[in-house]
Amino acid sequence: MTALGFIYPGHSAEDDYPRIEQLIGSDIRVDVVHTERGEDVRRVDVLRETGAPGPLADACEQLRLSGAEAVVWVNTAGSFVDGWEASREQVRSLAVAAGMPASSASFAFVHAVREVGARRVAVAATYPEDVAELFVAFLEEGAGVRTVSVRGAGAVTASDVASWGPDRVHELVLAADHPEADAVLVPDSALHTVSSLPALEAAVGKPVLTANQVSAWEALRLTDRRVNAPELGALFTREPLVQV
Repeated sequence: MTALGFIYPGHSAEDDYPRIEQLIGSDIRVDVVHTERGEDVRRVDVLRETGAPGPLADACEQLRLSGAEAVVWVNTAGSFVDGWEASREQVRSLAVAAGMPASSASFAFVHAVREVGARRVAVAATYPEDVAELFVAFLEEGAGVRTVSVRGAGAVTASDVASWGPDRVHELVLAADHPEADAVLVPDSALHTVSSLPALEAAVGKPVLTANQVSAWEALRLTDRRVNAPELGALFTREPLVQV
């Protein structure tokens, strides 16, 4: 049994994680610990507060006691708003607090993009435009990933995004896609995407990488587990996993 630990801000689309556990269908256990989200608004200063060291360290301790073997902070925006170096320091602090391998959703996207061999990506962001551009800058600054298309939906709150159904997710992904993109990235852990992955990839004809999906894959990568789960998209059908 391999236990994967996830730190999730507030309550939005955390039910993606038990669904992931079911779809993996192996000796994988998924443990989710929640932090308080505070003000529910996608503003840079508020997003920065969601990744404060204290609450993350407390969550790490809970996961350590639960027997988790790796921990991933799954708030994408809360792990990229201050740029690449600050995000690296955040992950280092997580690893020290947890006493185990650690990562974040933002780095999970970087590693997943490399895994599927994408050099150019389209970004389907629910965020306001300024936050979406910070994600693009993060990808370029640290990973050299070229973004050829960005579509921001301008959603101001996580609670709004959590209410989106599959049709609206499809619309966003299709609107963001670009002929030159090798993959479409959907960086929002508040968005329910796991049950829609096969349909999304069929619609655009390329890998679709979403926050909760890549976070689960990242935790598996950290524990050196290889899982074939086609219902979780192309990312979960490629072997071996990239070791970075």
